[in-house]
Amino acid sequence: MCLTSSESSSKMNGRSIRINRVPATIFAILLTIVLVYFLNFHQEERPAIYGKLRSDNPNRVNLRKMLIAAIQASQRGGLEVLDVARSRQLKERSKGQTDEGVNDPFTDADGRSHCVMKQGLQRIFPRVRIFSEEDKEHCKESHSYDLDPTVLHETAQVPDVSVNAQDVTVWVDPLDATKEFTEELYEYVTTMVCVAVAGRPVIGVIHSPFNGQTAWAWVGNSMSEYLAGLHPPHGQENELPIITVSRSHTAGAKDLARGIFGEQVNLLTAAGAGYKVLQVVANNATAYLHTSKIKKWDICAGDAILHALGGTMTTLNDQQIRYGPDESPVNTEGLLATLEKHDKYMDQLVKYRTAHNGQLT
Repeated sequence: MCLTSSESSSKMNGRSIRINRVPATIFAILLTIVLVYFLNFHQEERPAIYGKLRSDNPNRVNLRKMLIAAIQASQRGGLEVLDVARSRQLKERSKGQTDEGVNDPFTDADGRSHCVMKQGLQRIFPRVRIFSEEDKEHCKESHSYDLDPTVLHETAQVPDVSVNAQDVTVWVDPLDATKEFTEELYEYVTTMVCVAVAGRPVIGVIHSPFNGQTAWAWVGNSMSEYLAGLHPPHGQENELPIITVSRSHTAGAKDLARGIFGEQVNLLTAAGAGYKVLQVVANNATAYLHTSKIKKWDICAGDAILHALGGTMTTLNDQQIRYGPDESPVNTEGLLATLEKHDKYMDQLVKYRTAHNGQLT
C-alpha cells in the first residue's frame, strides 16, 4: 500500500494512524522558552530546580550574591534589635571595661542579631571565614533565609563576579553602639557587614534599624540610593576641620584634636564607628579620628563605603588596614577616616607627633 505525504499516516495492525505534528512543535517551542528563562536569570533568582541542572563550584564565591546576603543579614539583624528594644527585655550584662574604663555591655539584642546574621551568612557561604563580635555566644536556634535580590534598587550596577572562597573574609558587627542602645540613644545604633577580598574591604553595609535606612557600597560598582543621597555631590567647603570623635573618650580626644588641628577645630562627639563614618559621608564631619585600639568588625564596612566614595581610612601611621582571615581582629594603631584632604590631615598629625617625641598624648 502506498501512502501519500499529505496523509502522513502509517499502517499498524491493519489500521492507519495519523501523526499530528502540531503538538510536537508546540512542545519544542515551550521547551526552548523554559531553557531561555533559566539561563537568563541571575543565579540567585533562578528557581530551585535549576540547582538540579547545574551545580556551583563550592570553591568560588559570587560577590553579587554576597552583596545581597550582606544587605539581608544587616536588615534581619536590625529587626532583632528593634524587637528587643520594643520589649525592653534587654537582659543586659557586662563584658568588662574598655581601655578607656567605660563599661562594655552585652544585651539580648547583641546575641539575637549575631545569631541571625552570622548563621544566615554561613549557611549560604559555608566555605567563607566569617568573624562576628559575638562569636563567643551560643546560638540555640538555627537561622537561615533565602536570597532576595529585591533588596537591590533597579538601577544598581551589580555584575556577576566570582572570586576564590579562600580569599574572602566577612566581618559582622551585630550591634554597634550597644552602650547607647541601653541608654535609648538609638540614632547611633547600627548593624554592619563587610566583605573583604584578599584583605581589602570591597563590600560594606551599614544598616540603621531605628530609621530603617541601609547604606551599602560595592567598591568600583554601585551603592545604595540612600548612600548616594546622603553624600552631597559637591560638599560645602568647611573653613575649619570638623572632627568626629567618640563619646566614650571625649576629653582626651578634644585635647589631641586641638593639638593636631588647632584650637579652633570643631568637634562632633558621637557613638558607634558606623554612625561616625556616615557623618563623614554626609559632610557633617571632615574627619573621623580614633586614637586607641578598635575592632575590625567596627570599621571594615565603613572603610569599604569610604573607599567606594573616593575617601580614605588608614591607621594613624598612615597604613591601610588589612582585613584578611589571618590578621588580628584588633587594629591597635588608631584610625583617621576622611573623604577629602587625608594627606593634609595626616601631615598635621605627623608634625604633632614629631613635636611630641613620636607620641599622640
